[in-house]
Amino acid sequence: MKPIDPVKREKALALLASTSDSKLLTHLNSCVRCGLCAISCMYYDTFHEAKYIPAVKVDIVASIYKRYNTFLGKHAPKLVNARPLNEETAEEMVDLLFGSCTMCGRCVTHCSIGVDISYLVHKGREMLAEMGMVPASLQSTVDAAVQTGNNMAIPVEEYTDTIEWMEEELQDEVEDENARIPLDETDCNIFYTLNPREPKFFPLSIKAMAKIFYAAKESWTLSSKYYDVTNYGYFNGNTAEATLIARNLHDEVLRLKGKRLILGECGHGSYANRWEGPNYLGHSYEFDMITAVELIKEYIDSGRIRLDKSLNSEPVTIHDPCNLIRNGGLFKTLRYVLHASCSNIIEMDPYGNDNHCCGGGGGQLAMSEYNERRLGIGKIKADQISKSSAKIVITPCHNCVDQLLQLNHTYKLNVKIMTVAEIVANALIL
Repeated sequence: MKPIDPVKREKALALLASTSDSKLLTHLNSCVRCGLCAISCMYYDTFHEAKYIPAVKVDIVASIYKRYNTFLGKHAPKLVNARPLNEETAEEMVDLLFGSCTMCGRCVTHCSIGVDISYLVHKGREMLAEMGMVPASLQSTVDAAVQTGNNMAIPVEEYTDTIEWMEEELQDEVEDENARIPLDETDCNIFYTLNPREPKFFPLSIKAMAKIFYAAKESWTLSSKYYDVTNYGYFNGNTAEATLIARNLHDEVLRLKGKRLILGECGHGSYANRWEGPNYLGHSYEFDMITAVELIKEYIDSGRIRLDKSLNSEPVTIHDPCNLIRNGGLFKTLRYVLHASCSNIIEMDPYGNDNHCCGGGGGQLAMSEYNERRLGIGKIKADQISKSSAKIVITPCHNCVDQLLQLNHTYKLNVKIMTVAEIVANALIL
């Protein structure tokens, strides 16, 4: 590892020095190291190594705080386990905070005193970002979003060609040449967003949501430039980059005069925009912002779409994305929509707010450096799916879809992975 630039190191340490951040100070000093969080973590449950216990991740950040911000830490560091921020410590931080955590929050719900471990992991990632120590593959994903407007660097022409193709497919399916997937239209009720994996690899999910909009007779549009719901700047810990990505989407909604921003099926995209976006920009958004799952529930409740659950009769199970369910509060909303769309739902064990992460969260899918470890912890989710005996796994998150597809292949689950829009579109009565 290269020596740490002293100027960058001081910027990293400054993140822990603020006496006005009461949340940081409270959680840094609250962990009692009881170890109850251990069994909640997929990494510890899979590899059974002490370094994977969530409290250890808290401790490495807390130990640096003590070394530079407390009397005993400065004068008797060994007495309070205070560590210097040197190359050895930083290298360990990269492995623990980037390579060994999906930031799923399951450990937080199991903590006896409520330490926000995910928050402290993110703070540690911010420190590493200040020192230029973000894993290269994750940083390249952020760079693509900053430079091109989407995290997969899809050229505008390729994207618009895909949208036109899906519009033709939609017209054929609903037998109406007036059915549309509009681009860059102004004054629409809905400004819809996509995970770039959709136009790149899963275009049929775009058609599925467009079919729902068609059935609801919705006024909606996509942008040809800033349509990306994801924000990997949240995962790499670079607040400036996260702010730029959030602002691009925010400003595009205003430019097209959209009345409501609908966050497409992406767990962290929902979290980063809905809950962190106003913090990044420093003000509340000027328009309503909800997820696609919540919008579909509105359509069902208002009678704007009608569903026949018998059209989805195969046994299905639900994977709960951490940032939508445990960290987003959509447990009941998701099940309301799916019970209206499917006739045979089998829950995993555990499920809902206590669900296991798929293993791809926290930016893990974007970090090829940790692929083997990611697929290793994913066996917990694979075993859950296998025990459910379901034929279809539904999840409202395209990052989860990608991880589940890889688990499906690796562990030979022989299931079909679908989004909520796809299963709802199957049940539509036009």
